[in-house]
Amino acid sequence: MDASIGIYLVLIFGALIALGVPIAISIGVSSVIILISTMPFTVAVSTAGQKMVTGIDSFSLLAVPLFILAGNIMNHGGIANRLIRFAYIFVGRIPGAVSHVNIVANMLFGSVSGSAVAAVAAVGKTLLPQVQKNGMDVSLFTAANIASGPTGQIIPPSNGMIVYSVVSGGTSIGALFLAGYIPGILMGLASMIVVAIYLKINPALAGDRVVVKFTFKETCQIIWQAFPSLALIIVIIGGIIAGIYTATEAACAAVVYALILSVIYKQIDLKTLKFIAKDTIEISSLVLFLIGASSAMSYVLAYTQLPKLISDTILGITTNEIVILLIINIVLLIVGMFMDLTPALLIFTPIFLPIATAIGMHPVHFGIMIMFNLCVGIMTPPVGSALFVGCSISGVSIESATRKLLPFFAAIFIVLMLVTYIPALSMAIPTWAGMI
Repeated sequence: MDASIGIYLVLIFGALIALGVPIAISIGVSSVIILISTMPFTVAVSTAGQKMVTGIDSFSLLAVPLFILAGNIMNHGGIANRLIRFAYIFVGRIPGAVSHVNIVANMLFGSVSGSAVAAVAAVGKTLLPQVQKNGMDVSLFTAANIASGPTGQIIPPSNGMIVYSVVSGGTSIGALFLAGYIPGILMGLASMIVVAIYLKINPALAGDRVVVKFTFKETCQIIWQAFPSLALIIVIIGGIIAGIYTATEAACAAVVYALILSVIYKQIDLKTLKFIAKDTIEISSLVLFLIGASSAMSYVLAYTQLPKLISDTILGITTNEIVILLIINIVLLIVGMFMDLTPALLIFTPIFLPIATAIGMHPVHFGIMIMFNLCVGIMTPPVGSALFVGCSISGVSIESATRKLLPFFAAIFIVLMLVTYIPALSMAIPTWAGMI
């Protein structure tokens, strides 16, 4: 098969996106058009349909809607407030404490919900009144909220890692989950450093200096109240590491645990459950349709040998591993600005993973690298979901938030380079746990 046909696939897909066609439809239509041009109509349509069905016929993918459900339950179950008070114990005494608490709380919320947008919405909405009361710069707070939200996609559990596991041919989900801890924490720490530099240069951005102190008794109460929420990490990750259950079974346990916790906290009722179920069905349907359509496109890409053409082109330009990885990172950062995480994973993993493995990169390491790149896209214009949610909550304009985000982008890019070129940052924990 002539690889140039694969280029037509890319051009048709790009044209449909430019015309405003939804990305899932664009993926499916462009794939079918290419198939029709290379085989009989009935065969092309049946092949595309078959690939879409088999693409979502996976036990591992069942974890995706379950983790979405668990995250939605936690988002409405009063868990954010407890995690925020827990975060105050550690960073409540330093200048700009609210933003630092925001970052730590986003990391904690991400570690139990696996959703960047949910973290930005729940934590940002809870802390905003305090920001306004203390006179802190709302633009800086919004930027910190947006920049730290994507840690929830890197720190497990993460639906993106499940999708990557399936499309990469069965990379261990448990290993990917464990590999995300250090990079996710580094992303959060980088955001805290940027906030500290902002406030060092202009202390007035912090507003009124409010030191949050707790007595020993209050600290114990806060830890006791937050522990059931944090224990979800043990339920999910601990169970997977111990071999008690798979990632899909862990997602089931997470749903049950989050539901019980929300009922105990008296933050959820039948009306809320109805809304949660509806929202989960809508999001899950969209994600699974994207996966199905992208599975058809992945087949067409392999059929036209476009990934091989791209691989040969890049390896023909240079054999230097540092340069190759830099090229891949730049491409993924650009892609993330215009495409959501899930379709980008489904389309570009089959293209770049063979190149990465050809230069000796482990699939788990590459999985964290591609996730990190695409998570940056969640907070960048023009389609960054965390950016739009964060700005809508605080009322800050996209332009103002983006200006404040520029130093965060620089710091996070440095972390991305460290994650890319220092494999131990991703591989150490799963190797120690015996999952690699």
